Amino acid sequence: MTTVSMFGGATFPLGPFAPYSRNPILRPRGDSWESSNLYNPAALVTDDSVVLLYRAHAEDLVSHIGLATSHDGFHFERRDTPIMSPEYDYECHGCEDPRIAYVDGTYYLTYTGWDSKSAQLCLATSTDLNTWVKHGPLFTDFDTFRTTNDPRGRNWSKAGVIVPRPMGGKWWMYFGEGCIYSATSDDLIHWTPTGTDAEPMYTPTPGSFDADLVEIGTPPVLTETGLLVMLINGATRHFNPDGSVDVAYCCGQIAIDPAHPDRVLARMQEPWLAPQTFEDLHGLVSNVTFVEGLVKFHGKWFAYYGQSDTTLAVAVYDPSTDSYGIQLQADA
Repeated sequence: MTTVSMFGGATFPLGPFAPYSRNPILRPRGDSWESSNLYNPAALVTDDSVVLLYRAHAEDLVSHIGLATSHDGFHFERRDTPIMSPEYDYECHGCEDPRIAYVDGTYYLTYTGWDSKSAQLCLATSTDLNTWVKHGPLFTDFDTFRTTNDPRGRNWSKAGVIVPRPMGGKWWMYFGEGCIYSATSDDLIHWTPTGTDAEPMYTPTPGSFDADLVEIGTPPVLTETGLLVMLINGATRHFNPDGSVDVAYCCGQIAIDPAHPDRVLARMQEPWLAPQTFEDLHGLVSNVTFVEGLVKFHGKWFAYYGQSDTTLAVAVYDPSTDSYGIQLQADA
């Protein structure tokens, strides 16, 4: 198989993206393992096809990871059986939210192992996308919510993207929900955070679309000037008079200079994608657009995202048509 390891030719910010008019492109089906909810996909391009590795589950809410392929980025054929399912105690309630990197013939899949109490960032490797070797949770005693208003007080380290080329002689990963952190590795298997859980590299921005939570989204793409651009997810909470709380998830972007890979250079002040359609606004967890997959395919950028933890959608940016005209904020 021929797989693209890292996409270039990006800009910062990347876009504007337009949601596909016929979303969702994948829905739950039948009475099988993917009968209730299907969402949050990793994406890559291999053999001139888009491949999605998506999260799905039945009414039991135990997530598996499935695989679907497309020749146009919109219409997908999926396998009948998952490529990954829970096997161990740390993931007994689900293998969730995959992201993927490709380095020297090996696929590195990060995912969340959920045991009903702790969400732990896990790693699996494969050479063919079919057979996977699981390497277990990557971090222990690390709470990526520690510095927020909602610390978990236990091991919580979900969400991770691997940069598929070394920087400064090390492999780098960006990870975290609540806040975003960085980690390095010599072998792409064993990872060490660059700081403690009290030292995030990116935190929620008060008064913004990511005021209460940030989470790493897609693996990085490269601009012509060499910056890393990553799509991220952010959430805000709205407190109602009756005491209930509404949460909205939107999608943003950050840029990182490889010369200083442990800090965020700039961020978008406004989301490039927010809940707007019926599927975005209604589902297992309502008011959610959640991006995890980004590819450049046939000259266009395809961003794949989950809609309210229930269906799977795509937004497309054609570089030949338009560009952003919004204000950016550089972080000190």
